[in-house]
Amino acid sequence: MKSLLSRGSPLDDSAAQLKAIGEFSELLRGLPRFREKLASHGMNPLHPARTEIFQVNAGKMCNQTCRHCHVDAGPDRREIMTRETFEACLKVIAATEIPTVDLTGGAPEMNPHFRWFVEEVTRLGRKTMVRCNLTIILANERFRDLPEFFARNRVHVVSSLPYFEKAHTDRQRGDQVFEKSIEALKLLNAQGYGREGSGLPLDLVYNPSGAFLPGAQASLETEFKKALQSRYGITFNALYTITNMPISRFLEYLQNSGNLDDYMERLVNAYNPAAAAGVMCRNTISVGWDGKLYDCDFNQMLDIPVASQGSKTVFDFDARALGSRSIAVDQHCYGCTAGAGSSCGGATV
Repeated sequence: MKSLLSRGSPLDDSAAQLKAIGEFSELLRGLPRFREKLASHGMNPLHPARTEIFQVNAGKMCNQTCRHCHVDAGPDRREIMTRETFEACLKVIAATEIPTVDLTGGAPEMNPHFRWFVEEVTRLGRKTMVRCNLTIILANERFRDLPEFFARNRVHVVSSLPYFEKAHTDRQRGDQVFEKSIEALKLLNAQGYGREGSGLPLDLVYNPSGAFLPGAQASLETEFKKALQSRYGITFNALYTITNMPISRFLEYLQNSGNLDDYMERLVNAYNPAAAAGVMCRNTISVGWDGKLYDCDFNQMLDIPVASQGSKTVFDFDARALGSRSIAVDQHCYGCTAGAGSSCGGATV
């Protein structure tokens, strides 16, 4: 599979994605705007809480092209964060008390400045979290020592694994991804990751393989731990369940399979005000590969910037201005507020 951009898909345009979601949810089904749903529970506008996570998108380049990817990442994407932008991120981190830096992509490890940045964040005494797709570790010799690098810098590794069976995983992420993921997990375990008392957290991420919401996080975690331990001797700390957002390549799947309207209706009907109170955009600032600021990674992919006049990029970062902003929302936000909620850290309630 190639990216939407490489294929010249109309859905490469973020405005087209928002239009598609809005048309199905409003015109065909008469479903309420997300702002109206928030207002009905006294939560419009949505305001940020204390910023706890500084999320940095190192670029859209990736060694995989997954069917559900909301970033439209892949080997054919060339957008990557520059050293100058990384340096601006470091200035923000040093000037604030934000405790966690969350590195994502694409495959963030493919950025040539990745290791330098992780080491600098470590020197600042902040926790570094890396969203690792696992197969990057085996992509070529350049990445084989990533488990040792992660362990040396006490990096919190969050790894994608759609399921503990080959068919489900390869269907969503590509041929042979499951076997490579298992091998990479074993290499991480060998460094102490996911082992009790090691202080090296290894968490897994589960995304549904179709147009449905994830099951209960606690139950799925138990299933994953039992299966991976008994079949492969693999241990990990926690499982995050994340709802597939109706944007980018997953939106394309929903359209092509005729599931978009039903999926949007499912998200709206599963709206949970408790989940809305805990959405990640309230405690996260997301930095795009080009330095622009967003409320969350999903808004970033839809080109919906922060609603702060005094601070639009990491180069003019103003914590006070950002703290008083209203969070930008649209129909895709139902994905984070359905059922038990969904965030980069899994369920919110």
